[in-house]
Amino acid sequence: MEFMDNSRQPLIPSFLYSPTRFIDFEQNLTVNQRNSFPSSRSTPLVSSSPSPSTQKRGFVIPAPSEQRKIAMFSPAYYGACTAGGIFSCGLTHMAVTPLDLVKCNMQINPTKYTGIASGFGVLLKEQGVKGFFRGWAPTLFGYSAQGACKFGFYEFFKKTYSDMAGPEFATKYKTLIFLAGSASAEFIADIALCPFEAVKVRVQTKPGYAKGISDGLPKFIKADGVSGLYKGLAPLWGRQIPYTMMKFASFEKIVEMLYMYAIPMPKDQCSKRLQLGVSFAGGYVAGVFCAIVSHPADNLVSFLNNAPGATAGDAVKKLGMVGLFTRGLPLRIFMIGTLTGAQWGIYDAFKVFVGLPTTGGSAPPAK
Repeated sequence: MEFMDNSRQPLIPSFLYSPTRFIDFEQNLTVNQRNSFPSSRSTPLVSSSPSPSTQKRGFVIPAPSEQRKIAMFSPAYYGACTAGGIFSCGLTHMAVTPLDLVKCNMQINPTKYTGIASGFGVLLKEQGVKGFFRGWAPTLFGYSAQGACKFGFYEFFKKTYSDMAGPEFATKYKTLIFLAGSASAEFIADIALCPFEAVKVRVQTKPGYAKGISDGLPKFIKADGVSGLYKGLAPLWGRQIPYTMMKFASFEKIVEMLYMYAIPMPKDQCSKRLQLGVSFAGGYVAGVFCAIVSHPADNLVSFLNNAPGATAGDAVKKLGMVGLFTRGLPLRIFMIGTLTGAQWGIYDAFKVFVGLPTTGGSAPPAK
C-alpha cells in the first residue's frame, strides 16, 4: 500500500502550501489568464525567476499530497511507531485517570465504593474535584514507557516472525504471528510499566500516601525496597499479555473484516479520515474483548499492590472467584473500550502524519 493516499486531491490549491508551488503556478499562467487578474496588481506577487536563496528562505508547509520518505521496517519506521505508542498510551491512560481511580478503589474497598456512581460521589465528597486526578503522573510516565515498547516492539516482532515463517506460512498463520508478536512486545513493555503501576495504585488507593510520583516513588522504595516495585510483575504479565494479545490480534482481524465486508472499496482507495475511523471502531470493539479477558488479573494487580505481603491466594480468598471476574468489570469495559479505540486512533493518526500507512486491512509493502 502506498504511504500516502495520492488519489485524494487537496481541497486547498497546492500552491498555497509553498512558495515554489506558487512560483510554478505563476509561470504556467497564460497571458490571458494573467490579464484576467485585477488590474490593481501591477507587479507579480512572486518573481518569475526567483533566486535559490529566496526559495530556501520561504516559509514552507508541505502539501498533504507530498510523500515523506520513511522506508517500511527501517529504523526510522520503528522509531515512528515507538513515538506513536508513547502518545497513544500515555495520553489516553492519563485522560481516563478518574475512571481508573474509581475502578481501583472499587476493587480494593468494595464496601465503601459499592458502585460507579457512588464511587465518584465518595471521591468528590472526601477529596474534591482535584482528587479525581490523583496518580496522573505515574500513569502518564508508566503508560508512555509501556506504549513505546508495546507498539514499537510489536511492529518489530511482527516483521521478524513473518520473515522467520516465510511468505506462505506468514499469510496462512498471520493471526498466530500477531499473537506471538504482541505477547513478546508486552513482555518487555510490562517491565517498563511495573514500577510506575505499583506507585500509581498505592497513591490512588491510600489517601494521603503521596501526591504523585516525585514523592510516592521514594516513599515506596523506602518502605518496600526496589524489589517491591516489581512485586506485581507476574500478575501484571498475567493481565497485560492476554490483554495485548487480544488487543492486537482482534484489532487486526476486525479491521480486515471491516474492509472486506463493510466498506465497498479497497483500503488504499479510502480516505485517510475513513481509515482512521476504521482504526477507532476496530480498537473499541477489540477493547471490549481485552477488558473481559484481562479483568481477573487486573483485580489481582490492584489487590497485591495495595496489600503488602499478600499473595494471589489471599486475593482469591477475599474477593471470591465470582468477584475476581466481575468486580469493577462494567466500568472497566467502558474504560478499556474507549481507551483502546482512542489508542488505535491516535497511533494510526500519528503514522499518517509522518507518512506511513494505517495498521491492518492489507499487507504493508516489504522492505
